[in-house]
Amino acid sequence: MPNKNFKLNTGQDIPAIGLGTWQSEPGKVREAVAHALKAGYRLIDCAYCYANEEEVGQGLAEAFAAGVRREEIFVVSKVWATYTTRCELGLQKSLEKLGLDYVDLFLVHWPLLLNPEGNDDRFPKLPNGERDIIRSYNHVDTWKQMEKLLETGKTKAIGVSNYSKRYLEELLPHATVVPAVNQIENHPALPQQEIIDLCKEKGIHIMAYSPLGSTGGPLFSAEPVVKIAEKHGVKPSAVLLSYHIPRGTTVLAKSVTPERITENLNLVELDAEDVKLLNDYSDTLAKEGKLQRFVYPPFGIDFGFPDKS
Repeated sequence: MPNKNFKLNTGQDIPAIGLGTWQSEPGKVREAVAHALKAGYRLIDCAYCYANEEEVGQGLAEAFAAGVRREEIFVVSKVWATYTTRCELGLQKSLEKLGLDYVDLFLVHWPLLLNPEGNDDRFPKLPNGERDIIRSYNHVDTWKQMEKLLETGKTKAIGVSNYSKRYLEELLPHATVVPAVNQIENHPALPQQEIIDLCKEKGIHIMAYSPLGSTGGPLFSAEPVVKIAEKHGVKPSAVLLSYHIPRGTTVLAKSVTPERITENLNLVELDAEDVKLLNDYSDTLAKEGKLQRFVYPPFGIDFGFPDKS
């Protein structure tokens, strides 16, 4: 199923599965990206904050030299929180590291502002060790800057990441351009259905990160996941990645191991019974107050997620 696409509100096609590069081991990212593109991936997700876009760029260059065409590839990057008042500069820095003239999609990584004049380019801290956050910041102002980036030709689409229903509802009345994408943590233990439903209604495509929860985490042994894996003769990871396709969601599979990168492309077609099993599992976790969010940086800000508010 590697060639399946979804349609964005911009008219662009976005692949159903992509390679994620967050926390990918330094020194292995170039090979991972090059291998993924040669193996059939057509979406690479990266970000300035990951501090590995230079290696991603090397992997892209290697794949292009091997005959992969730039126009076939969907590259995503994100403006980091120290640049949310300087979005064009943030984009330019990413482009230079990636060795590209444009990205296909540029996202607001998190809706906050870390001190752009602080003591670190990515994670400035106060003398007491807390994150140096500018509390008077309004995320809507960043979106106005993002809209202007479309005129530069340096990104084909703009979107958001880690936006709750509440934050989207604050943003959309002021948006001239509706975000093309909202990238969020998403898996059966954190379905975030209230965000999915709002985004569907507004024509915003969902990209799912951390689809396996955490490596070797509870989702791999969850009863419905194991049952569906046995039924289809696949690993639990294949079920957790495939979960997103009937939801109409793009999923990011993360690995630097060539064999696993290739293996992750082998999605299975879940039937209605499979989907119901997974949805029932999510509903049970929600009722029991056992939903699990694995990615939540210590910003000390209420981003409007019900499980964290």
